[in-house]
Amino acid sequence: MSDVATEIFRKKMKNPLVLASGILGVSRKGLERVADDGAAALTTKSFSLEGRKGHETPIFIEAGCGALNAVGYSNPGIKHGLEELSGWDRDEPLIISITGKDEKEFGELAALIEGSKNLGATAVEAVISCPHTPEFGLLAGQGTPESVSKIVSAVKENTKLPAIIKLSPSVPGEVQQAKAAEDAGVDAINMGNTLGPGMIIDIERKAPVLSFGRGGLSGPAIKPIAVRCVYDIYKAVDVPIIGTGGISNGKDAIEMMMAGASVLGIGTAVYYRGPEVFSIIENEMKEWMGERGFSKLREIKGAANE
Repeated sequence: MSDVATEIFRKKMKNPLVLASGILGVSRKGLERVADDGAAALTTKSFSLEGRKGHETPIFIEAGCGALNAVGYSNPGIKHGLEELSGWDRDEPLIISITGKDEKEFGELAALIEGSKNLGATAVEAVISCPHTPEFGLLAGQGTPESVSKIVSAVKENTKLPAIIKLSPSVPGEVQQAKAAEDAGVDAINMGNTLGPGMIIDIERKAPVLSFGRGGLSGPAIKPIAVRCVYDIYKAVDVPIIGTGGISNGKDAIEMMMAGASVLGIGTAVYYRGPEVFSIIENEMKEWMGERGFSKLREIKGAANE
């Protein structure tokens, strides 16, 4: 049987599959359930300094080729989130996702995480790639190498935990962003987030379906772009890459790893195949590798880049 175990930040993982931010990551019980269903690492929903209601419903719609969402960073706020997750003692690494309006807020968020006693987190992920919330991410001008550098530096200055930056496939120059993050001391790069924004119009109502109008596209449609971004970034930097975007099955996972990903973010596939998708993809990976004589993940990582 092929071995798909790996590690992130010196923490062992039974497989390379990470629950992506925003998917079943609000409560401790939700995270524990996903871990029980096979996820080897878990990313929380993104926390802001203050609690946010987010956009009005509807916030999610099937798009045929994937899904559009415009959640708007609804969350209870970082302090409530840290209280909920305090004392995390499971084997699965826990990644705390944060979002801020500028580098100052990212620094404050990182400092609160650092000061949270008995949290048990493995890393902090700074998200700058949301395409549909005006105060945050791309609409706040965070998708530039200069902004990436400032945000990574602010996080690194305020916590000893490894820092991850979550980039967007929507913005040209992802390689330059990745290099700027590496120069600023980032410990890993998550490539990437939803693509867009996009829109679906209800032709009977003559109006957009989502309450915000626009939303980020996720699912199978964005996988080729995410794979290409990972492929290009892998050639440019030496830090690990979390490949996220459109992974729905074992072959998708293998493809992303061949592009250069060290571990893999799984999000929309949870909606399509249920929380057990992590165990399903793990078994599909093992089957594919075994049939072709691969015994370890290191044999396929970056193989398409050689």
